[in-house]
Amino acid sequence: MSLPNDALGREEKETLLEVARRSIRFGLRHNIPLDVDPPNYPETLSRIQSSFVTLKTPDDQLRGCIGSLEARMELVRDVAMHAFAAASRDPRFPPLDEAEFERIRISISVLSPSKPLQADSEQHLRQQLQPGRDGLILRMGNKQATFLPAVWESLPNPEEFLAQLKRKAGLPPDFWSEHMEIHRYQSLSITETPKDGE
Repeated sequence: MSLPNDALGREEKETLLEVARRSIRFGLRHNIPLDVDPPNYPETLSRIQSSFVTLKTPDDQLRGCIGSLEARMELVRDVAMHAFAAASRDPRFPPLDEAEFERIRISISVLSPSKPLQADSEQHLRQQLQPGRDGLILRMGNKQATFLPAVWESLPNPEEFLAQLKRKAGLPPDFWSEHMEIHRYQSLSITETPKDGE
């Protein structure tokens, strides 16, 4: 399930970041994502894989995050679509403008396929978690939420991690049901390096 750090080489990671930034710039001017042609990219970037693209301000505040938990298209195209959407379609934020675009930092999470976690209690579930490594998907009826592995940086305690994930799904933080579905995945994180002076 895990994605090793060397799953993509340095040039491939830089290519994905470049595609994400180009797609945002293209979207600012044309209001559509950059159209990429996967055969023009390395085979590793043309595999069907899911991703999330996260935008942050220079002071590390979230400015947009959009992605997909299910792999539906080639990775390089998936990143282009989600970069555009993170900049202009995240309902939590107004669309990015040109001035902000020059300052935001882009991170890409390439997701592994998710696997179900079986647990008969919350304590049992917490015992199976790998803080810093596991992303979680929670489903209960028509409610669903996910936390990427990077969320552990701000919620390092498994109990609080789960409580906030339930809140995100619209459930009470102490909610438990045998019908609740939990899936685990991991991700490869790719982040732009800070510009000089940041």
